[in-house]
Amino acid sequence: MSSRCLVAKVRLLVLAVGTLLLLTSTASAQHRDTFPGNDSLDQQLEAVLFGAGFTGRIESTLEARLGRRLDQKLADVGRLLWFDTITGLNNDNTCAGCHSPTHGFGDTQSIAIGIQNNGIVGPNRTGPRNMRRAPMVINNAFFPRLMLNSRFVALSGNPFDNSAGFSFPSPEAMSLSSQPHLLTAQAFIPPTERTEVAGFDFVGDNDAIRAEVIERLNGIQQYRKLFGKTFPEVQDGGSITYDMFARAIAEFEFSLTFADAPIDHFARGQRNALTDDEKRGAMLFFGTARCSACHAVAGQSNEMFSDFQDHVIGVPQIAPQVTNNAFDGPGANEDFGKEQVTGDPADRYKFRTSPLRNVAIQPAFMHNGAFTNLEDAMRHHLNVFSSAQSYTPASQNLAADLSGPTGSIEPVLACIDPLLTTPITLTDAEFNQLVAFVRNGLLDRRARPENLARLVPRSLPSGRPVLIFEFSQP
Repeated sequence: MSSRCLVAKVRLLVLAVGTLLLLTSTASAQHRDTFPGNDSLDQQLEAVLFGAGFTGRIESTLEARLGRRLDQKLADVGRLLWFDTITGLNNDNTCAGCHSPTHGFGDTQSIAIGIQNNGIVGPNRTGPRNMRRAPMVINNAFFPRLMLNSRFVALSGNPFDNSAGFSFPSPEAMSLSSQPHLLTAQAFIPPTERTEVAGFDFVGDNDAIRAEVIERLNGIQQYRKLFGKTFPEVQDGGSITYDMFARAIAEFEFSLTFADAPIDHFARGQRNALTDDEKRGAMLFFGTARCSACHAVAGQSNEMFSDFQDHVIGVPQIAPQVTNNAFDGPGANEDFGKEQVTGDPADRYKFRTSPLRNVAIQPAFMHNGAFTNLEDAMRHHLNVFSSAQSYTPASQNLAADLSGPTGSIEPVLACIDPLLTTPITLTDAEFNQLVAFVRNGLLDRRARPENLARLVPRSLPSGRPVLIFEFSQP
């Protein structure tokens, strides 16, 4: 082949490639015109997340912050204890009765039902109610404050750091500060709660209740064998102690870390992890909808979508007709929230900002479950005054025993957090995008009930029956 022919062929090849590139470029431009702003939307959201301090990697930090690997054997002991009524002196409830795998290890009720229940965990659970909804425990390894009224606090702002102490209500106060993590300290409390699991018949203080629980466990050879796999002193004939019990419960809770949602994948560079509507919803969440002002992600928030501070957000006051608790106010149908902890009237009606990860699997929302669908709970934040003043329990299909009368709302609205005094205006499309982000973008699929059902034991070391869990179809 002559050099002239070769040059001609090269020129034709270059022309063909150039034409192909031009066509590709034109097609891409047309695609961008058809779906405007996709690349820009991704870049904008990436910039917003970066500016907010969100990495999408919080789950991967758990063991480093614990300073050790998770003890799966001990976590499994904690799992069995979680479901075993032997830990409740009233013999009819346990952790799982209020923190159920059917709803992300949270409540199945608007307001929890503790002792004197019917043995069912789900919509058909009956019995006297407590004061509030039981919150989800998924991811609470990263929470610097626990409980809806923030009554358990890591004073360092870091649940992994006990250097400043762990603060609890009396009689424990600061006495649990030697525990290695806030969850380990918190595990000293549930068995002592009379309306939740302890009942009213046992005579004795909190330490006596804990001693009784441990005596029960030491009387079960299978539990001794299981604890002995982690604690050599038990294997050598020593007693199970309450510290060991607390460590087992906390270890199980550490294992319930599900913080790898689509928003985390997106933050790590997977742009297709979120739909365009979810991305736009995220932009609203961090922008004009003002959600991230309280549902924060940086610093002590540990990417949990909560500032872990206490706010008054105008939640309607509901109270059960039959309860084992004493409600506040002249009508005994109010909940004074954090004031119950501090004694300060300035804290009245304040509750901790709810962490929003996996919130879509909750059956009810707010501290008292006053709202039973996510859309209404979110819409309430847009105009708290209008929402609270027009609220009726019937509008949320609450259980009959929560149908009223509601507590006075005007004193609550007089204390509204300044962040919510100005209504937020969104179009219907924007609101739907915001809901899509919160419902889908923050949900780790491992937290769905069908994936947690495997954690319900078929039998228990105590030989007691397992509670009946009502799993809905996925």
